[in-house]
Amino acid sequence: MSRLRARRSVWVPCGVLAVLLAVIAGVAFGPVSLPPAGVAAELLNLIPGVHLESGLGEREIALVTQLRLPRVVLGLLVGSLLALAGGCYQGAFRNPLADPYLLGVAAGAGLGVTALITLRGQAGATLMSDLPLGTPLAAFAGAIVAVVLTYALAVGGRDRSPTALILSGVAVSAFLAAGQTFLLQRNADAIREVYSWLLGRLSTAGWHDVVLILPYAVPTAAFLLLHRRDLDVLSVGDDEAASLGLRPERLRYLLVTAASLATAAVVSVSGLIAFVGIIVPHLVRLLLGASYRTILPASMLAGGAFLVLTDLVARTAAAPAEIPIGVITAFLGAPFFALVLRAGRRPTW
Repeated sequence: MSRLRARRSVWVPCGVLAVLLAVIAGVAFGPVSLPPAGVAAELLNLIPGVHLESGLGEREIALVTQLRLPRVVLGLLVGSLLALAGGCYQGAFRNPLADPYLLGVAAGAGLGVTALITLRGQAGATLMSDLPLGTPLAAFAGAIVAVVLTYALAVGGRDRSPTALILSGVAVSAFLAAGQTFLLQRNADAIREVYSWLLGRLSTAGWHDVVLILPYAVPTAAFLLLHRRDLDVLSVGDDEAASLGLRPERLRYLLVTAASLATAAVVSVSGLIAFVGIIVPHLVRLLLGASYRTILPASMLAGGAFLVLTDLVARTAAAPAEIPIGVITAFLGAPFFALVLRAGRRPTW
């Protein structure tokens, strides 16, 4: 218990330090490596009123601010939102296997992108594919439609328990995945392009992807963080939560809706990056205990740093080629669960 209290007392500075180190590493290293000290100085120069000598040339400064930094910031946003949504799902459903894709977000986004790519040439699909953000729009629309279908199926039945919502998500995911498979079967030439998106990526040519998800990231993250104490109440059971004045069913739907919206926004710009929403909350719970007052904010910091470093591995491990980041997170996810189970350190729920 004393060790747990000690870790809880230092998790904020440790988390912030991890994020800062991940940002510097993500910007400094790549096919062309830059001195970390110079990168740190140039990043500080972005603060109004700060003027430090970084020793970097104009091209290197452009590489830092216009190419690598947007990608690193996107990785921070994607990783933090996936980890936050995963922690929220696990708390709302009291299920250690719950992840941000539970209600069909992944299947819906995948079908949306697959439809856009395979039906390209037809009037509607051509019009959307010609838009500057055609693929993110298709992914976001597909993810939202999947969540709406899941809610409609769950609410329309007599059983409105968390289990019913989970089963509705499984059914909707299977249905949408079948539609995606059908489209790919009839358009085999598009398989490579579709799977390059499905495996996840953080490639961006500028700040537009960051700007695209900020309107969804900020309000949903704020909403979930403001209700993290309510997740602690939900974790003891619906009857106990109701006796304390909460409306468990309504609260659960609100929290899951906010988490799903954040996940849909993330998926629209990054593709499907698996395991982040499971690995990071699990690790935080093992280190800092089962209180969601700590789990959610700590998961955001850890998730952002984790994905930035994972993206660094994806960019450099097979340089000049780039490994899909979803492959890296999958390689890390399975051994993580094996180690947890072997050590017998199951989280407290």
